[in-house]
Amino acid sequence: MFRKSIKASIIIIYLVIIAGAVVRMTGSGMGCPDWPKCFGYYIPPTEERQLEWEPNHDYFKGQVIIVDKSLKVAKEAFTSSEDFEQTHWDNYEKHDYAEFNASHTWIEYINRLLGALSGIAILIMTISSFAQWKKDKRLTLFSILALILLLFQAWLGATVVYSLLSPVRITIHMLVALLLVALLIYILKLSSNEDSSLKSTFTFRNLLVFAVILSLIQVAMGTQVRQFVDEQVDLVGYSNKSEWLENPTLVFYAHRSFSILVLLINLGIWWLNKTRNLGFKLTNWMMIILIIEILTGIAMFYLDFPFLTQPLHLVFAALLFGIQFYILMQSFEAKLITKTLK
Repeated sequence: MFRKSIKASIIIIYLVIIAGAVVRMTGSGMGCPDWPKCFGYYIPPTEERQLEWEPNHDYFKGQVIIVDKSLKVAKEAFTSSEDFEQTHWDNYEKHDYAEFNASHTWIEYINRLLGALSGIAILIMTISSFAQWKKDKRLTLFSILALILLLFQAWLGATVVYSLLSPVRITIHMLVALLLVALLIYILKLSSNEDSSLKSTFTFRNLLVFAVILSLIQVAMGTQVRQFVDEQVDLVGYSNKSEWLENPTLVFYAHRSFSILVLLINLGIWWLNKTRNLGFKLTNWMMIILIIEILTGIAMFYLDFPFLTQPLHLVFAALLFGIQFYILMQSFEAKLITKTLK
């Protein structure tokens, strides 16, 4: 039960990352301008008229409407009269964004639903970890840490909305998601009783550490590049894709140059595993994912952002990080080789 809940948590966290990538691609980040509800609803509206003031209409406490391009929040449950009365409403103070797009709202809402589902999965994992207390106290303690980190991630998600999608907060939000993936993978490895027949070397292990750090740096820079693209879209329009990366920032060039280093480091890991017969089968998948990651990056730059390349680029970066970290955990359990094999 415990190990199944860990695996379920990892899968759902990756689904949240995928949903987040779709949210970013479609510009749906402000689809729900409040948090944790959506326009004051547990199930968001589907039509704009649901957010318009109506006479002789029943309103519930906390319901959100749009009046004169600003959000209003009902102070209490009441029935409206023939004229709009400000005394029944508070102005929404978190930000001044007051637009409704049904598609954006439901894309963001699905993202939040998956986030809530990940919370349930990690809560189940944490509760079931107490049965492991006598076996290994670390399993319980790290499970509790994962739950705390998830709550922190949820709070970060709220601040992203309140900040009107601040680039820095989006970057931190993404990095915390990857740290949560790493923590869950560590708990999964910690709970395993399998005897490792793998072998490792100091160079192999150090390259893995370097690769994991580089992947985090690349994701952080990638979110900044994405922010630049979003700003360009606002300036030149969605249809002018060929102009999105005109006069790119320094971060773009750093992100592109780092990809060469990432490729070389991961090639080194794959080559060492192959030539020294270390037995890490996942290195093949690591290289396949890395190649797809590079190809999606090339497609975005040279082919004017083909459909789905943006979310795929982010998702494969997250998968690459997860596989690298899992291999790293395996390397710490492997038998360390200090002499040259014949």
